[in-house]
Amino acid sequence: MSETEEDFLTLLDPYAPHEAFPPTELAWKSPNGLLAMGGDLSPARLINAYRAGIFPWFNQGEPIYWWSPDPRAVLYPHKIKVSRSLKKTIRNKGYQLYFDRDFSAVVKACAAPRSTQRETWITDDMFTAYQHLHKLGVAHSLEVYNAKDQLVGGLYGVASNGVFSGESMFSRESNTSKVALVTLAHYLQKWGFTAIDCQMESAHLSSMGAENIRRSDYIKILRSSQPIESDWACDRAINLI
Repeated sequence: MSETEEDFLTLLDPYAPHEAFPPTELAWKSPNGLLAMGGDLSPARLINAYRAGIFPWFNQGEPIYWWSPDPRAVLYPHKIKVSRSLKKTIRNKGYQLYFDRDFSAVVKACAAPRSTQRETWITDDMFTAYQHLHKLGVAHSLEVYNAKDQLVGGLYGVASNGVFSGESMFSRESNTSKVALVTLAHYLQKWGFTAIDCQMESAHLSSMGAENIRRSDYIKILRSSQPIESDWACDRAINLI
């Protein structure tokens, strides 16, 4: 990013966590969705960001960058695609799933280096920030345990009324992140959630039913969604679909 481009980015005040974000229509076309930089990762700012269709994404050593891409990738819970092989995995592998049983472990697993990517955007500051959101009942995780009670897959994200913004997922056994996503979609549909925000398009998510919609349509979904009563209880295993 050149200095000239940086001059036109909105700079957020790190000491004003309640300040308003710029309108999402001002986000850059290239890189797609870049809207602002700076500020902080306080719960107040993060909650305001997600409710406005904005999320943070930056690498270690960089300032905080805030994004609102157009188009936006979303997955409607009732449209999730479940392959025959995945249905077989869900039936036969003996997995147990929990909501919020070990949020920290899920985020750490998502932050771990992967074969195709050595660096992670889940920095220590990001880890701490989402821990705070979890304690406030805003961020949630879904864990997949195998028959030996080992954590082998999962995901985490942020609930904003009737939208769940998925942040990251991981697998330690084949397809366990997909098992988590399918189960999440089942429960979100049951509770009345409108959409799962996937942020940016990927082949993995598209294969499971995610689709691109206009950013303006995504903002309408956010603004029209209402608070949802949902049961994120961690003291019991949830039913697989």
